Amino acid sequence: MKLISVVVPSYNEQESLPLFYPAITKIAEQMKDQAEFEFLFVDDGSKDNTLQILRELHEQDSRVHYVSFSRNFGKEAGIYAGLEHANGDYVVIMDADLQHPPEFIPQMYQYVSSGEYDCASTRRISRKGEGKIRSFFSSMFYKLSNKISQVEIVEGAQDYRFMTRQMVDSILKLGEHNRFSKGIFSWVGFRTKYIGYENVERAAGTTKWSFWKLFQYSLEGIFAFSAAPLAIPMVLGILLCAAAVILAVVFAVVHASAWQAAILCVLLLIGGLCACCMGILGQYMAKMYWEIKNRPVYIAKEIR
Repeated sequence: MKLISVVVPSYNEQESLPLFYPAITKIAEQMKDQAEFEFLFVDDGSKDNTLQILRELHEQDSRVHYVSFSRNFGKEAGIYAGLEHANGDYVVIMDADLQHPPEFIPQMYQYVSSGEYDCASTRRISRKGEGKIRSFFSSMFYKLSNKISQVEIVEGAQDYRFMTRQMVDSILKLGEHNRFSKGIFSWVGFRTKYIGYENVERAAGTTKWSFWKLFQYSLEGIFAFSAAPLAIPMVLGILLCAAAVILAVVFAVVHASAWQAAILCVLLLIGGLCACCMGILGQYMAKMYWEIKNRPVYIAKEIR
C-alpha cells in the first residue's frame, strides 16, 4: 500500500502532543485499508518537554520518528526538515495544536490519489477567535502580495497540505535559506484543491506567533517573491524631482524666510525618503548576503 508521511513541526508543544497523537492515530486506523502511515515530528529546539514526549512516543510506536534541532531555527526550517526526512508516497504537513483538523486527511487523500490533483490544502473561510486588527493586517498582506508578487497566494490558505511525492521533491529543489513556504507552494505549481473550513482555535498551549513575528514573516514573503519594492526609490526620485521644480517656481517670489523654511522641510522629507529607500535596498542585500553564505537551513542534534 501507499505510505503517507505526516510531518509535524513542533515548538514547545508538550500540552498539544498528548492530544494530537491519539487524534492522528485514529485517522490512521480508519484508513488502514487504504494506506500506511508514518509520523515525523520535527522538534524545533523546544524548551519544554516536547522532545521527551517524542522519545516516549517513538519507543511506543514504530511509526513515530522525529528530528530534533540543535536550537530554534523556525517553523520554515521545521517544514523543510520534515519534507527532507519524509519517506512517503504522499506527505502531509500539519500543526500539532489541532488547528489543522486531522479529519480532513481522508478527504485530502481521495482528491490527490484520484490523480485529479497533486495537492489538497485547507483555507480558512473565517477568522473566528482572531483579533480584528490581526485579521485586518492579514487580509491586507494577501491583497498587497498578490498585486506585486510573482505568485498568487490564496487568502486564508494554510500550511496544512497533502502532497504527492513529485510535488515534495520539487519543493526540496528550492534549497534557499530565506524560506516562505506559502509562496514556494504556489511557485512550484501543480494542481491544488482548496478545502474551506471555519477557523479552529488551539486545543492546548499558546500561539508562538506574535503580531511582530507575523509582520516580519509577511515582509519575508514580499521580499522573497517580488522585486516591486525596488521600484519605489525610482518612483520617489521622479516625484521629488517634479516637486523640486514646482517648489522652485512657487517660492521664487516668496519672502526669503518662508523660502528657507520650505527648503528645510523638503530637505527633511528627502532625507527620510532616502533612508526608507536605503532600508528597502538593504533588505534585499541582506537576503543575498545570507544566501551567499550558504549556511544549512537547520542543524539536527538528534534523529530517530
